[in-house]
Amino acid sequence: MKENQAKLLFLACALLLCCSTALIGYAEQNFPQRIISLGPSITEELYLLKVQDRLIACTLYCKKPKDAENKEKVGTAVEVSLEKIVGLKPDLVLATSLTNPKVIEKLKNLEIKVVNFSVAKSFTQICEQFLELGRIIGKEKEAKEIVHKAGTKVNAMKKKLGNLPKLKIFVQIGARPLFAVTKDSFINDFIEFAGGVNIAYDSKSGLYSREKVIKDNPDVIIITTMGIIGEEEKEIWKRHRVLKAVKNNRIYIVDSDKFCSPTPLNFVEALEEMVRILHPQNE
Repeated sequence: MKENQAKLLFLACALLLCCSTALIGYAEQNFPQRIISLGPSITEELYLLKVQDRLIACTLYCKKPKDAENKEKVGTAVEVSLEKIVGLKPDLVLATSLTNPKVIEKLKNLEIKVVNFSVAKSFTQICEQFLELGRIIGKEKEAKEIVHKAGTKVNAMKKKLGNLPKLKIFVQIGARPLFAVTKDSFINDFIEFAGGVNIAYDSKSGLYSREKVIKDNPDVIIITTMGIIGEEEKEIWKRHRVLKAVKNNRIYIVDSDKFCSPTPLNFVEALEEMVRILHPQNE
């Protein structure tokens, strides 16, 4: 009798498992299955949520993770091929504020679903958009777990650095003309979370002059490599010997891919690098 009961219990558990698996599979089928990403960070987030099998195409700038380079390409982050996108028959196109608005409008007129993500201005917005992406593709639970993990690490770092001296920071994200990080960029969160003060915080447009930087006299200058040759810019700054950052050899070049296009998780990685730059003594 006990042996029969054990067999029945085993069969019931197996049936329940099969039903659960089938229901999960059915539920996932109700979400987009043919996705095109028009932004590098969006592509990386799709991989984070483990739906890369649903990603049928992306842009030439979508290079992370490495496997993304093998996906079909539909153009750049700004200009994409409408014909190619339509020909791939996507059920969802994930666009960014850089995507040509005319292409977005034409896709919508063809009854192709387009979700447009604006450029996030803070770590909070990065997380909010990631959660929205999770909801759209049926991975809300996974997205919440990733955001919680990232938020916990960020809060721990902020708490650890709370009592350290505040260094004046200038982050350069463009040259000719010189362009700075302002309060309207998530990069400002890197500065503040790492215990720094952004000298360009209140700049209205981000356009800045070297004279203004010299007047503000930052302790640290950080150059992203997006669109500029970092080493050349570093040499230009080194000519201004009155700067504290030059006197103390505190001019750094950072990877623009990491700092300018973050997911919730690699935001943490970039923040850790910023902390190492600002507070090497606390390594």
